[in-house]
Amino acid sequence: MAPRKIIIDTDPGQDDAVAILLALASPEDVDVLGITAVAGNVPLELTAKNARIVCELAGKTDVPVFAGCDRPLGRDLVTAEHVHGKTGLDGPSLSDPQMPLQEQHAVDFIIETVRAHDTGTITLCPLGPLTNVATAFQRAPDIVEKVQQIVLMGGAYFEVGNITPTAEFNIYVDPEAADIVFKSDVDIVVMPLDVTHKALVTKPRNDAFRALGTPVGVAVAEMTDFFERFDKEKYGSAGAPLHDPCVTAYLIRPDLFTGRHVNVEVETSSDLTMGMTVADWWRVTGRPANAMFMGDVDADGFFGLLTERLARL
Repeated sequence: MAPRKIIIDTDPGQDDAVAILLALASPEDVDVLGITAVAGNVPLELTAKNARIVCELAGKTDVPVFAGCDRPLGRDLVTAEHVHGKTGLDGPSLSDPQMPLQEQHAVDFIIETVRAHDTGTITLCPLGPLTNVATAFQRAPDIVEKVQQIVLMGGAYFEVGNITPTAEFNIYVDPEAADIVFKSDVDIVVMPLDVTHKALVTKPRNDAFRALGTPVGVAVAEMTDFFERFDKEKYGSAGAPLHDPCVTAYLIRPDLFTGRHVNVEVETSSDLTMGMTVADWWRVTGRPANAMFMGDVDADGFFGLLTERLARL
């Protein structure tokens, strides 16, 4: 079967970096047409830089990187340097990128690419706030029905929130954008905290990355060494959750994940629960299902896949 054509929309972030590396290491499964950067974990200037750093780390300098929206649709930007460090990729020592940033705006690239391909052949893979995707849908509503699927990392239900008591970071940063995407009628697969908090980089799993002995393996281990300190202290867990690689892993091995097709709505007006993803897990509202909301992952299978693919780079 031909690899899925994807656009990775991202705000790197150490876990975003691992998700990108997994995709770039899996050309038989996914064809990365481009990487679009959005403001999120750190400001846009850094996310666009970090995406190119990751491509160069992987030796994939032919993948075009585009800078997109530098702030949410209707509010001030909230960032997460407290988790990812001042660069977003704190941990390893990585050189500034030599490959150029594309001149075209990320939103224009998304629109142009979806229009240029047959209906149902492009999958969008947002790993950060949904500003770029929502802006593309607003600006070019004709592309919405052409998108094959959106597989995104964001939201939570049973795990509630990680930036507020009720909201996951990516959705909280731009809830209006998330609302547009979830109401788009596109086939959506969601990797919420309920799944990603089960994909923990324990010491043996991180040792396996480091034991690859390659620049990629060592860098991934050093990234995780850095950002796990926050999650281990916050949650008392055995390691840091690898949020964003769940998106890429799903594209390669969907059998690793289980979930339910349910209605998901995004809170956009409440000060108390702003950005909450209200997932009708028990199907009590009667609202039509609009997303496959994942609830579990085979963590050993996930890390086995990740280690095997990263070894290729």
